[in-house]
Amino acid sequence: MAGQPLFQRLALIGVGLIGSSIARVARREGIATEIVGADASASARTEIEQLDLCDRVFAEPADAVQGADLVVVCTPIGAYAEVGQAIQRWLEPGAILSDVGSVKQAAIRDLAPIVPDGVQFIPGHPIAGTEHSGPKAGFAELFKERWCILTPLPGTETAAVERLATFWRRAGSMVEMMEPAHHDQVLAITSHLPHLIAYTIVGTAFGLEESTRREVIKFSASGFRDFTRIAASDPIMWRDIFLNNREAVLEMLGRFTEDLTALQRAIRWGEGEKLQDLFTRTRAIRRSIIEAKQA
Repeated sequence: MAGQPLFQRLALIGVGLIGSSIARVARREGIATEIVGADASASARTEIEQLDLCDRVFAEPADAVQGADLVVVCTPIGAYAEVGQAIQRWLEPGAILSDVGSVKQAAIRDLAPIVPDGVQFIPGHPIAGTEHSGPKAGFAELFKERWCILTPLPGTETAAVERLATFWRRAGSMVEMMEPAHHDQVLAITSHLPHLIAYTIVGTAFGLEESTRREVIKFSASGFRDFTRIAASDPIMWRDIFLNNREAVLEMLGRFTEDLTALQRAIRWGEGEKLQDLFTRTRAIRRSIIEAKQA
């Protein structure tokens, strides 16, 4: 049963997988009285209307944010600066501006400078998603029992932070506060590097001669299938993530390269104990993830 609205008008800038999932859960839970959206894609706007995801949908972000007391930017990170310039004049005093991007320092770099007085900017990141994209890909349960990390800036009103945290809790998420740079470093290893590895492995398979490539596809084991699922994620979104979190990703990639070299050496020299020790330790990580209900 839907509860009392937290916001009168929720504006979603970009209504793809995450934006459409927010729209669905916000409508189901009665989190906002009115839901409006903006999307640059004409075909996406048609889908949004056909699916009845928003009460109104616009081509221009400025039209969506007028009168909104919660604005959530759900575009790829590379579009943040342009979106910020488009909505700056139209953000309402008392409103909260947030986002769902995977690189918080980039969000702060591109959006914080445009926030007018009286508007609370609270960067956010729901750690949830699939390899699919577009308005049809979303579903209301996407955020259930998943973490949403908020990275409020110094001086942000406590009441506004708690109001946004309540929004995400009602969407099904568990909420954690984190410093932006630390968030980017943590996500570099838990999300960004795994995607980079997946893209690389699938790219390596694609580079094999055609007959071998056909057999790779035909006889794909579960491990390779998992990599192809990850590597099927939105290429524009992931391009922007790697370019905007390059320092943390390169640091983690350097550590991974050193570990990979050590593993290569252990295989070459038949050091079975080292291999078994590594595999035993990594099994423990998997068990911890399962126990934390994040599997």
